Amino acid sequence: MNTSHWWQNAWAALIFFTRLPFWRVYQPPGSSYRAVVEWWPLTGWLTGGATAAALYGAAQLWSLPVAVVLALVVRVMLTGALHEDGLADFFDGFGGGGNDRTRILAIMKDSRIGTYGVLSLLAYHALLFVALASMPLTLGVWTLAAAAPFARMVAGQLVQMLPYARTAHEAKALVVYRKPPFAATLMLAVQGLLPLVPLLYFCGRQLHWEYLVFAPCLAMYILYRLIAARLQGYTGDCCGAVCLLVELTFVITAAAG
Repeated sequence: MNTSHWWQNAWAALIFFTRLPFWRVYQPPGSSYRAVVEWWPLTGWLTGGATAAALYGAAQLWSLPVAVVLALVVRVMLTGALHEDGLADFFDGFGGGGNDRTRILAIMKDSRIGTYGVLSLLAYHALLFVALASMPLTLGVWTLAAAAPFARMVAGQLVQMLPYARTAHEAKALVVYRKPPFAATLMLAVQGLLPLVPLLYFCGRQLHWEYLVFAPCLAMYILYRLIAARLQGYTGDCCGAVCLLVELTFVITAAAG
């Protein structure tokens, strides 16, 4: 039975999804880690906000392309490349495993990175860099701040839509996320949608907000269908990959105007 409180679950999410030493201040009960997806967008407020601040600050000293690179370095340092690891494992598994569910899961669990994983990371960061470097600074800053929570909200729906593909003792972090109850689902939506408000307020004239919402959700649905067809369930790597690909779709859509 999960007896942890919401604030403990939120604190566990900050520990689980970032590399900042929140655990030194307080260590929540183990049951809280089953509910971290419910507060995943909150960690996006932190990482997305810090990345946006780094982009703005660096742009005051260097050219925009240099500032983009430095901002992305800050993001990786904050998350410990947690989601990038999932992206690489996802492409290695789905690229090399064919339609064999057992083989896909085995490849994704292998700590070694393969050709598909390397290429996915190169393509992902190249597209993200080009999209951000092509934007006006103000649009890039607010897009980064909004994209991270929104993508985590959308990717978090995998936990609602699919069962876990492995058993608990096979999980990399030995954590199986619970399906969020109704109240947590509402809170998940609030966390993910609220950062869109300043983006649309400051940059709304440069954006088609309907595309900005539709395109990432479409990307998530396509990935969901692929994951459901091949694995009949999700893994942590799937969640990380979907998060980054939805976020990339958000940024590219914003860059398109």
